[in-house]
Amino acid sequence: MPRSVPPPPAPAVDDPAPSPVSVSGPAHLVRVTLLMAGSCLPILGAVLIAPVLPKMQDHFESVPGAKALVPLALTVPALSLALLAPFAGVIVDRVGRKRLLVVATLLYAVFGTAPLWLDSLGAIIAGRALVGVAEAAIMTCCTTLIGDYYTGQQRVKYLALQTMCASASATVFFVIGGAVGAAGWRVPFWIYAVSLALAPLMASALPAPAARAAVPDAASGTRRPFPWRQLAGICALTFFGAMVFYTVPVEMSYLLDDLGVENSGVIGLATAVASAATVGGAVAFARLKRSPDPMLPAVLALCAAGFAVVFLADNVPLLVVGAVINCLGTGMLLPALLTSAMSRLAFEDRGRGTGLWTAAFFGGEFVCPLVLLAGESAVGSLAGAVGVLGLAAALVAAGLLAVRRRAGAVDPGPLPEPSS
Repeated sequence: MPRSVPPPPAPAVDDPAPSPVSVSGPAHLVRVTLLMAGSCLPILGAVLIAPVLPKMQDHFESVPGAKALVPLALTVPALSLALLAPFAGVIVDRVGRKRLLVVATLLYAVFGTAPLWLDSLGAIIAGRALVGVAEAAIMTCCTTLIGDYYTGQQRVKYLALQTMCASASATVFFVIGGAVGAAGWRVPFWIYAVSLALAPLMASALPAPAARAAVPDAASGTRRPFPWRQLAGICALTFFGAMVFYTVPVEMSYLLDDLGVENSGVIGLATAVASAATVGGAVAFARLKRSPDPMLPAVLALCAAGFAVVFLADNVPLLVVGAVINCLGTGMLLPALLTSAMSRLAFEDRGRGTGLWTAAFFGGEFVCPLVLLAGESAVGSLAGAVGVLGLAAALVAAGLLAVRRRAGAVDPGPLPEPSS
C-alpha cells in the first residue's frame, strides 16, 4: 500500500512572505508598543508585590495560616494563568483576539486593584487568582496577535522583543514595587490601574487580524487537523525550559546568601547583571536569523554549562559568571521555544496553540521553586539542586540532538508535520 501524502510542512520562520500589516511607520510603532506593554502585564503581576510581602505578613499576622497564605498571594496568579491559558486560547480562536484582549485588560485593572479595598486575606487571594485569569487571556492574545500580524523573520524579531521586554520589566517592576511599597503594603496595587489606559488604546490602535484560508490536507482535501503531536512535544519541552528559565531569577538571592552575601545592594546588582544577560540572549537570537529547532540543543547545552559553573562556584564572581552564562542561554531559549510552536500553527489554531504553550511555560514557572526545594532536600544544598537541573538540561540537549541526527535533519527550517 502506498504511503499517504504528508500534509504541507509548517511554514519556515525565515519565510520571505510579507507581514499582513505594515512593519514601519507610527502605526507600527504604536502597535508594537501596545503588544509589548500588554505582554509585560503578567510579569507585573508576578513580581510587583514581592517587596511588600513582609509588610503584608505583619498586617495579617493574626490570621490563621498567614505564613503560608501571604506568599500565595504572589504565586497564585501564575497558577491560574497556567491552568486557564488553554481555555483562553480556545476563546481567542472563537471570539477574536482583539476583543478578548481589550476586555481582559480592563478586568486586569479591576481585579488587580481589588486589594486596595479588601480587608480579608482570603478575598485578596481570590482576587489575585482572578488576576491570573485576566493574565491568561492577555498573554495568549498578545502572543497570538504577534503571530497574526507578522511572518518570517519579523515574527522572530518581535517574539524575541517580547522576551526582552518581559525580562527587563521584571527588574523594573521589582524596583518600583519596593519604592512605592515604602508608603504601605497596599500602595503597589494602584499600579495595576495602568491597564485602564492601555485598554482604549488597544481598542483603537490594534487592527483586527483577517482570517486566512485554512491549509487543506493534501490527501483528503479537508483542513488539516490541529497538530497535537508536534505541539505536545514542544509544550513538554517548554515546561522543562520554564524551570531552566526561572531558576536564576528565583534562586539567585538564596545562592548568594549561601555564600555569605547579605548586602541587598550586592544581591540586587548580581540579579540585574543576570537579567541583562537574558536580554542579551534574546537580542542574539533575533540577530541569528535561523530556525529555532536546530538551535535548541546548543541553547540548552549553554544553559546547562551555566548551571555547572553555579554548582562549582565557591565565590561570588564565579557564581555571577555562571548565572550570566545560563541567562544568555535562557534569553535565547524562550523565543526559540515560542517561535518553534508558532511555526506549527495555522491562523485558525493559533489561539488554542498559544494558550497551550503559555500554560506549559507558566506551569513550569510555578513548579520551579518546588522542584528545586525537593532537589535541595535530596542532595543537601541549593547549589547541588541547580547542578542536578543542569545535568538534566544537558541530557535533554543530547536527546534532542540525537533525535535530529536520527531523523537526518539537515534542513534549517522547522520540522515537517507528521504524516497522516
